[in-house]
Amino acid sequence: MKKRALLSVSDKSGVLEFAKELEGLGYEILSTGGTMNHLKENGVAVTAVGDVTGFPEILGGRVKTLHPYIHGGLLAKHDDPAHQAELEEHGILPIDIVCVNLYPFKSTISKPDVTVEDAIENIDIGGPTMLRASAKNHAYLTVLVDSADYPAVLEELKNDGATTLETRRRLAAKVFRHTAAYDALISGYLTDLAGEEFPESVTTTYELKQPLRYGENPHQKAAFYSRPLGGEFSIARAEQLHGKELSYNNIQDANAAIGIVREFSDPAAVAVKHMNPCGVGTAATLSEAFKAAYDADPVSIFGGIIALNREVDAATAEQLAGIFLEIIIAPGYTDEAFEILTQKKNIRLLKLDGADGKRDEWATVSVEGGLLRQNPDIASLDDAEIKVATKREPTEEEWEALKLGWKVVKHVKSNAIVVSDANRTLGVGAGQMNRVGAAKIALEQAGDRAKGAGLASDAFFPMDDTVEAAAKAGITAIIQPGGSKKDEDSIKKADEYGIAMVFTGIRHFKH
Repeated sequence: MKKRALLSVSDKSGVLEFAKELEGLGYEILSTGGTMNHLKENGVAVTAVGDVTGFPEILGGRVKTLHPYIHGGLLAKHDDPAHQAELEEHGILPIDIVCVNLYPFKSTISKPDVTVEDAIENIDIGGPTMLRASAKNHAYLTVLVDSADYPAVLEELKNDGATTLETRRRLAAKVFRHTAAYDALISGYLTDLAGEEFPESVTTTYELKQPLRYGENPHQKAAFYSRPLGGEFSIARAEQLHGKELSYNNIQDANAAIGIVREFSDPAAVAVKHMNPCGVGTAATLSEAFKAAYDADPVSIFGGIIALNREVDAATAEQLAGIFLEIIIAPGYTDEAFEILTQKKNIRLLKLDGADGKRDEWATVSVEGGLLRQNPDIASLDDAEIKVATKREPTEEEWEALKLGWKVVKHVKSNAIVVSDANRTLGVGAGQMNRVGAAKIALEQAGDRAKGAGLASDAFFPMDDTVEAAAKAGITAIIQPGGSKKDEDSIKKADEYGIAMVFTGIRHFKH
C-alpha cells in the first residue's frame, strides 16, 4: 500500500523541499488550502483533503480536516486487527507522516492594533487536533511541527525506510509541548480579555533563549527561557553586542539593575552586586551620573553589573573601561564608546531600550511544589499619601534625597535601608534580619557622608532605635511607610534630634 503524508503548514519554510523528497520516496501527498496551492504551483502532485473526505472545506476554512477519513487514518493502530478491519470496512487509508504547524496566533496578538475578532480567527482548531491525534499514535506514524526536524526525518526514511520509535517519540513530545504552548497563549489572552486576575488555574509558556553553562553554582544545571510577548524592557529582550555568554547570576543581577534604572527619568547609572544596588547616581549627564554611582561604593562596584538609561558616550565609556565590570546595559552606544569598551574582551555589552514600556506583567516566584503570583511593585510617591509626621518638614534638598532613596529602597532585599543625598546613594543595608541592623550597615558605609543626608526604609520602624542610630550618624531626614503601633516613639525621637520624617503609607518589602 502506498504510504501517505499529510502536509498543512502556516510556516512554509522548507516544506516544498520536504514534499519533493517524500514524493521521491513514493509517498502520496495530501494537503489543504495555501499549502496545497504552494506545492502544486511548484510541481508536486497533491491530493486535496476534500477529495479524501468527499466533503469540501466549509465555514471559510474552519472545517476541512475534521473528518473520520482523516482522523481514522491518524489514530488507527497499524498492528491491531480490529482497527485494520474497521479501516477496510469504511474505506479509510492510514496516514504515515503528518507535517502541520498552526495559525500564527502569537504574531497576530502581538500587533498593537489587533482586534478581538482577528485574534479569535487565528485560533487553530483542525491543526492542533491533527497534531494531538498523530502524536498520540506516534508508535505508528511520524509527526512534525518544526521545519528544523525535516532533514533528520528524511535521512532516516532514506536510510532505513522508516523512522525509529525513538525519533517518533521525541517528535511527539515536541508536538505536545508546541500545542500546550499554543493553548497557553490563547488561554492567557482570553483570561486577560475577561479581566480575571486569579483564575482557577494558570498555564504559562516560555521559550528557550539559551542554555547556560551552569546555575547559581557550578554543580547546578540551568537554562534561560523567555516569555513570549513579554515586556519590552526585559533582560530577555536585550541584544548582546559583545562579550562572552551570560551566566545565571549575570541574568539575575542584570534583571535587578534594569528594574532600578527605569525608576529614573534624568540620566542615571545603577551598579548592582548580588541583586542589590551598591551604587545609584543621577545627574545632568551620563558620565556625571556614573561617577556618582561609582563614588557611592567604589569597592563593591568591582565586578558589578551597570545599567544606564542613556546612550553611552565616549566620556562615560572611558570611565566604565577603567574598572572591572561584568555587564553594561544601555539603550545604545556611540561608535567611539563601543570601540573603547570592546577593547575589553570579556565584558558583556547589552543593548536594551524601552524603559517607558508597560509594566503590567504578573511577577511569579517558584516555591517547592507551587508558585506565588503577584502584580509587580510599581507603586511610587505619586501613589503615596504623603504625611510629614514630625514638627520639621524636609528642606527642598532633603526632599530630593528622600525621593532618590525611596526609588532605590524598593529594589533592595528586605530588611532594607538606603542612605542618600539628592544625587546618589551613600550607603545600602540589605537583607538583614532586623531593621536597625540594616540601618547600621548603611550608615557605616555612608560614614561622614551621612551628615545632612536622607534615610529611606522599606517598612515601618517597630522601635525608635533606627531613628536613634540615624540621628547619631548625622541623618537629617527620613522617609518610611509608617503604620507601626510605636510610630509615636519614632516621631518623638526624630523631633528630639530635629529630624524631618515623612510617612508614605506604602510598604516596599522585597523578599
